[in-house]
Amino acid sequence: MTTDVAVESSAAGAPAPPAFSNEEIARLMALIKDSASVELKLTVPEPQQRSTAVALGLDPLQAQIREVYFFDTPQLTLDKNGVVVRARRVQGKGDDSVVKLRPVVPAELPAKLRASPNFRVEVDALPGGFVCSGTLKELLGPAVVRETLAAGRPLRKLFSKDQRKFFEAHAPAGVSLDDLTLLGPIFVLKLRFTPKELGRKLVAEMWLYPDGSRILELSTRCATDDAFQAAGELRAYLGEHQVDISGDQETKTRKALRYFANAAKTAAP
Repeated sequence: MTTDVAVESSAAGAPAPPAFSNEEIARLMALIKDSASVELKLTVPEPQQRSTAVALGLDPLQAQIREVYFFDTPQLTLDKNGVVVRARRVQGKGDDSVVKLRPVVPAELPAKLRASPNFRVEVDALPGGFVCSGTLKELLGPAVVRETLAAGRPLRKLFSKDQRKFFEAHAPAGVSLDDLTLLGPIFVLKLRFTPKELGRKLVAEMWLYPDGSRILELSTRCATDDAFQAAGELRAYLGEHQVDISGDQETKTRKALRYFANAAKTAAP
């Protein structure tokens, strides 16, 4: 079992995100203390994405191609109740599926679930707030997602017995996996690189939405006792490269859900 914490930082010279209250800081510190690793994340405003890619030397030909499929109702019933259901195709690797619950209180999760190697607890901290999530992941074989959807097989075939139980325990009454609507897929480019000046691995993800809009997310993982130093180093590195991240931080998943849910409602008879 791994536990990740995501902490947002801003580029040097950019407006600082809203400060957390003392109580929020105490909660965040407690989560970090109970975590195995820390993930620092930030999103770059769309007008600055091209200049950021150039400044950081991002090579799109080195990126891994991914397709992400979400499943919900056109009314986003699951999202409104803190449940995310997703499947993914990854270039050069097998497919996978995920059932995620947020928010969660780690101490209140069943010990058997937390002990599962397929279960992960993570905290995403965005400017002005943070949320703790529990994710149950299942590795699938190559082409399983595409073949299952193309053949019209029940969606539950993409999820393990444990995932189905996890879903049933937290989904709204009357909503089953097979009731869900396909929302997507969305095309994603993922690039891992290690800047010499930073000395730690960064990940750049570009989410390409069908309407032409984009989200560029930069992230890095580090040990819990290295989190604040890593955040400072990342902020300095981005500042030196004139990366402007002072705009609103967007959530990749929520933007995708809203886009495809609106498309599904429009297409409905």
